[in-house]
This record gives sequence, C-alpha cells and structure tokens, in this order.
Amino acid sequence: MRAIPLLTLLLSSWFALSAHADEAQDWMTRLGRAEQQQSFEGTFVYERNGSFSTHDIWHRVQNGQVRERLLQLDGSAQEVVRIDGRTQCVSGTLVAGLGNSRDASAARVLDPQKLTPFYELSVIGKSRVAGRNAVIVSITPRDQYRYGFELHLDRETALPLKSLLLNDQGQLLERFQFTRLNTSVAPSDRDLQPSGECKAVAVSNNNAPEVPADQAWHLNWLPPGFEPISSNARRDSQTQSTVDSWMYSDGLARFSVFLESTDGASVTETRTQLGPTVAVSRRLNTVDGEMMVTVVGEIPIGTAERIALSVRGEKVATQP
Repeated sequence: MRAIPLLTLLLSSWFALSAHADEAQDWMTRLGRAEQQQSFEGTFVYERNGSFSTHDIWHRVQNGQVRERLLQLDGSAQEVVRIDGRTQCVSGTLVAGLGNSRDASAARVLDPQKLTPFYELSVIGKSRVAGRNAVIVSITPRDQYRYGFELHLDRETALPLKSLLLNDQGQLLERFQFTRLNTSVAPSDRDLQPSGECKAVAVSNNNAPEVPADQAWHLNWLPPGFEPISSNARRDSQTQSTVDSWMYSDGLARFSVFLESTDGASVTETRTQLGPTVAVSRRLNTVDGEMMVTVVGEIPIGTAERIALSVRGEKVATQP
C-alpha cells in the first residue's frame, strides 16, 4: 500500500530536477544571446591566483555590431578595444604576444543542448550582485576533463554578474564579478574611443589567405565532446618556421594545440598553470627533425598532458 505514495514522491522529485534543468537551459540560452543584444557599462573585479584587478567596461550593441572597451584601473595601465570580438588595439603588458587571427576571435555560441551530455546544468538559488537580483546557475562537469562554473546571472538581462571557475575539488581558480552595472544607457562614441596609448593590432595574414594546418597531424585522443573549430598555419616572424595550430571546443571550454619545428635548438618541455590556464609542451621526434607540441587552454593540466601525448602524424619517427 505504501508503494504508490513512494512512487509518487520519487516521480515528483524527478520532475522537480527536470524542471530545474530546463530552467537552467533557458537561462543559458538567454546568456548566449545577452552580450549580442544588450548594451551596458560598468566596473568589475577579476581574481586569479589570489591576485585582484579592477576594470571598467563599455559594451555597445548598435546596428548589428558589438563594440567593447576595457580599461584596467589599478596596477599597470592596460586597455583593450574590440569590435565583434576582434581586438583593434591594446596597451600595457597585453601588447606582448597578442595576435589577432580570424579564428582566435570567433564568437562563442552557447548551445545548452550540446552542453548537457558533458555538464550538469541546474539552478541552485538566487543572489544579489552589484545591487541587482541574480539567479545562480551551476555548471558541473560529468567527467574530470573540464572545469565547472557557478554563474550568477542578472534576472533582468541574463548578463553574467558573477562567474566562478572551479576545479574538481571545488577550489576557486578564477573569479569575475561586477561591482557596478548600468544597462539603461548605451555607451557613447567617446566612452568607446581608445586612449593614445592603445596600440593598433595588425591582423595576421593580412595579405594572404589563411592556410589550413597540416592535415597529416591529428590527435589520437580528445576529451569527450570536444570538436575542432578551426585550424591554420602561420609563419613565425622571428624564427621563420611554420606553426600549425588547431582549436577545439566542447561548446563552453576551449583549448589550442600548436606544433612547431625546433630547428635544432635546445628546447625544454614545460608544464605550467596560472589560475585556470595551463600550458603543456613536449618534444616529438619526426623524420623531418624534432617538433615541439604545445597545448594551451582553460582545462585541467592532466587533460592537457594527455592531449599533448596523443599527437600523431604520418611524419612521426619515434615517440620520446
């Protein structure tokens, strides 16, 4: 006689979980559209490895174009101006090593249906950030190959008021949080105008089409859900050697793989992590000489190491 009430309780709990998942997917869909539709300006703090910085941001959506300017308010002066995700100019320490390939600035489109096989999405509560009411969405990975997120989304616009990036132990790797946000007035041309210190960034391969990376190379292993989204080959202006690169994404996280000849130089394999960002490199012996494989991205370091070890190609002679 007690089976029916128990079954009813179990079913009601399942439907409650399903409803929470559906609600989370709805919020993720709104988040994916928010920055392409909503103008705003504000101030946010960024934390990584216990280091904090404060930034102003101006973000305007007008006539289908998204223009954005960021200015660091403390420490070394740093500024970035982007149009439709492409970096136009930078200043400060950001200048060093910053490129602007067509693939690197590709817009990231959130598809909750694509994420759910690899992440558990759920609404876990509500909060208040920068004086605005927010809903808390938890994004928990279903395996050890990616990081989790806790997003505090503005109830009015679905913009991320606060974002926490967490490892598999629940430890904080990165925090982004608005302290002030104004969505009522679009930034002016003056707000979006870069300062004189903001140096223009040249577009890579400006006078030549991008060349696909060498198709002889491939990965023997990819974390589930990650797919290639771009590949290209470019010539390093300093070494004059060709660098093949591939970018992969699971719809939320991304990583890149770079392959370059060492040209006989003595190179050191590396394994480093700064906050959520890892860089793992290894030597690879081929019939054409030694190559250096480097994996960079916001993924666990164990994932990056396994990816680097999986690089294979027709030109491989022996594995180190």
